[in-house]
Amino acid sequence: MSWLEDRAVAVITGAAVGDALGGATEGWTPEQIEERHGGRVTGIVGPWYPNWRDARPIAPYHKGDGHITDDSLMTQALVEVYAKRRTHLDAYSVAEDLVPLMIGEPRWVPELETEALLLQRVFLAEKWLVARLHYGHVDPREAGVGNIVNCGAAMYMAPVGIANAGDPAGAYAEAIDVAGAHQSSYGREAAGVFAATVAAALTPGGTVDDVIAAALDVAHDGTYDALRAVVDAVAGTTAPRSDHEERALARRIREAVAPYDSVGPEYRNMSRDARRPSRTKSIEELPAAIGFVLGHHGGFRGAVLGAVNYGRDADSIAVMAGAVTAALGGSAVVPAEWLDPIETASRMDIRATGRLMADAAADILRADAKRAERRLRVLDQVAARQGSEVA
Repeated sequence: MSWLEDRAVAVITGAAVGDALGGATEGWTPEQIEERHGGRVTGIVGPWYPNWRDARPIAPYHKGDGHITDDSLMTQALVEVYAKRRTHLDAYSVAEDLVPLMIGEPRWVPELETEALLLQRVFLAEKWLVARLHYGHVDPREAGVGNIVNCGAAMYMAPVGIANAGDPAGAYAEAIDVAGAHQSSYGREAAGVFAATVAAALTPGGTVDDVIAAALDVAHDGTYDALRAVVDAVAGTTAPRSDHEERALARRIREAVAPYDSVGPEYRNMSRDARRPSRTKSIEELPAAIGFVLGHHGGFRGAVLGAVNYGRDADSIAVMAGAVTAALGGSAVVPAEWLDPIETASRMDIRATGRLMADAAADILRADAKRAERRLRVLDQVAARQGSEVA
């Protein structure tokens, strides 16, 4: 594989592995997770309740057993939009291509164990896309206004980072535009920042420090504050070498994020101002993921398992941590002992989705290079004209 293909496959598979492992622990506390599984989760585990079809509060979804969730299904759909358009996307791309995929093309949904429309699996915050864009005919750039503010847009923005490899500012701008059709406030901001971190990690020779610098460079408001707090809390620490140290890292991250998280201390009993627009709040998932990336010094396995055992919105946190660390390390860091059974259980060729995104990104980056050359020529001409006219 080329470098780009290897890294695109890494990002897509790394995110999917985090999603599948984290889906089994989503919504629970670290203490509950350890009690349920007899210790920290170290790989693929079964559903929380054996009678998952009838159990509450997570029925009717078959989480665990290597099943990817809506995070990966939405990521796959966005890759398909890139493969169709083979150019940078915007909010209109969501309205014209992503929404039709959500309502018009049945696909296997592992958590439902049936073929269904993507619309039938996604959360209400993602159903909003269909209600606003397909039925409401809202301006795509403004359709996200009024939706609950959560990680719904951020969770599938990794492909935007691939399409802007090496250009965090470009990834941020594109994701902010794309996410405008879905989210507002700090939910939209998180989508932009997450895409920027993936793009930074996809710079040849990119490091964890580059990822952190890119995130802090583009972030605003409460998202910046939450990221800054996590970085300050975790920077300079050694990577955990024991379960005790893993627990300490998770507590440190949660304590840093908590003042900015609108959901509150009880994940299933949200605070009164949860998920409302704010200049001072942040989604929890992004800064928590960056905390695990930093705390494990960019190591894929440690960052993903840290997120999985963190609980709360574990799948989306692990998606982001998995995407960034896999982008840094390449496809070799994504354990085959996890990826292979996840592909089998989910009936999804995740590697093929990565290759598809790489093929589209190659066209996009070639066009970017030509555009940059044209822009440089124009800038040279402007400078020459300006110099001669002033003289």
